[in-house]
Amino acid sequence: MATIEVITREGDRIEVEGTADVSVMEAIREAGVDELLAMCGGCCSCATCHVYVEAGGEESPPPGSDEDDLLDSSAHRTDRSRLACQLAVRDMGMNCRIRIAPED
Repeated sequence: MATIEVITREGDRIEVEGTADVSVMEAIREAGVDELLAMCGGCCSCATCHVYVEAGGEESPPPGSDEDDLLDSSAHRTDRSRLACQLAVRDMGMNCRIRIAPED
């Protein structure tokens, strides 16, 4: 199990547990954080799981072209933007902190 600190849009901090074999999106949703919509269910086709990686994630591969294209459609993209469905818990490392991006 890995612990991910999630910061909601309102600024609340929630510690989420996730197993190595799930995505960050799955771990957040399984913890009951409702504001991460993930409408496509993790298929990398909607960008409603947009997050900012504030700490950790150094082992994560860079965004693929599909993820990059979807993030380009967001008015809130930054250099820390990722889709949570494309981040594996196993790659996030210790002291991982994720902030849920504003809704588009």
